[in-house]
Amino acid sequence: MSALLAELEQQACTLPPDERAHLAEVLLESLHDTSLAEIKAEWEQEIENRVAAFDKGERQSFPAEDVFAEARRAIR
Repeated sequence: MSALLAELEQQACTLPPDERAHLAEVLLESLHDTSLAEIKAEWEQEIENRVAAFDKGERQSFPAEDVFAEARRAIR
């Protein structure tokens, strides 16, 4: 690890939680071609599409207990 990286890491850890979260978002966004705002907008559209499909009867719902039970079985 470079000295600069070690120093930045140490300084970042002294920031308040909200500022660390903002820094993390900026750093993550710098790794992607798509901005976090664009990703958020795409997810919001996906949610709207899924809710609309459910409301039209095009999507099925499952009881949470069944979903969690299946997940527990899958990880065993």
